[in-house]
Amino acid sequence: MKLDGGAMFGNAPKALWSRWMQPDDRNMITIGSKALLIEIPDHKILFETGAGAYLSPDMKKRFQIVESHHVLLESLDKKGLTHEDITHVILSHLHFDHAGGLLKEWEEGQKDLELLFPNAQFVVGKTNFERSRSPHMRDKASFIPGLASLLEETNRLKFIKDKDTLSFGELEIEFIESQGHTPGMILSYIQTQGVKIFFAGDIAPGHAWINLSITMGYDRFPECLIDEKRNVFQRVLKEDAWIFYPHDNTYAASKLLFDETTKKFQPVNLVENLNQLKTAE
Repeated sequence: MKLDGGAMFGNAPKALWSRWMQPDDRNMITIGSKALLIEIPDHKILFETGAGAYLSPDMKKRFQIVESHHVLLESLDKKGLTHEDITHVILSHLHFDHAGGLLKEWEEGQKDLELLFPNAQFVVGKTNFERSRSPHMRDKASFIPGLASLLEETNRLKFIKDKDTLSFGELEIEFIESQGHTPGMILSYIQTQGVKIFFAGDIAPGHAWINLSITMGYDRFPECLIDEKRNVFQRVLKEDAWIFYPHDNTYAASKLLFDETTKKFQPVNLVENLNQLKTAE
C-alpha cells in the first residue's frame, strides 16, 4: 500500500526520512502489509492478516491499496494451506491494515462483511478491542466498523493483557502491551528452539523506525512510544532476537546493534541477516 511519507515519519523532516524511503511526486511512500506464519504440529499460528481485500474499489483507491485481490490467501495457498487450516490469529491491534485480511474479499453487491478463518481462535488485547468499538475521532478511520462484533459473535475470541503467555510445547509467545501507537496494542515475543523473534506491530513498522526518535504521525502518544521502543530494543539486543517488520517493503526482519558513539540502535546488516535466517531455516 502507499501512505503519505510525512504522516509515516511524524515530525522528522523530509530531508531526513527521504534518505531511507524515496517518495513519489505526491509524497507517497510504498510500505508492506505483512503477516508471519508459524507452523508446528497441530497448530498453524498467524500473526496478523495485513490489509486484505475487503475494501470496495473506491475505498482501495482512497487508502492506496495496491493489490486487487486477497494476497494473504494466495500466499497461504502457495504453502498448501487455506484460511480454514489456521488455528490461531494473533492481532497486535485492530487497525484495518493489520486486521483487514480477516475479512472475505469484496464482491459487487455485497451487503455485509464476512469473516474468514472459521477454525481459528482470535487473540487480541482487551483494551484495543474496546478502543475499536469506541474509537476517538483522531483514529476512527483506522478501525473497521463492525469487525469487533463479528469477532465477538464467533465465541472464539481470546483477550490478553501485558505479560500473558501462550505455550505450544517448545513454542512460547509472551505478550507485551504497548500504549504509544494505539491504546492496548499487543506485541509478541516469540521463543522456539533457541530462536527469538519480536513481532514489532507498529512500534517499529520498518527498519527506518529503529531510530528511537522516529515516530509516526499516526502514533497516539509518541513520547510513550519512544520509551517503549527503548525498553523492548534493550531486551532484543541483549537476547540476540530478531525483529519482524510488518510494514517494511524490503526487509522481513533484522537483528539490532547499539552504536556506542552515536548512542543509537541500528539494524544489523540486513543482507547478512537474511542469509543467516535462511541458513537457520
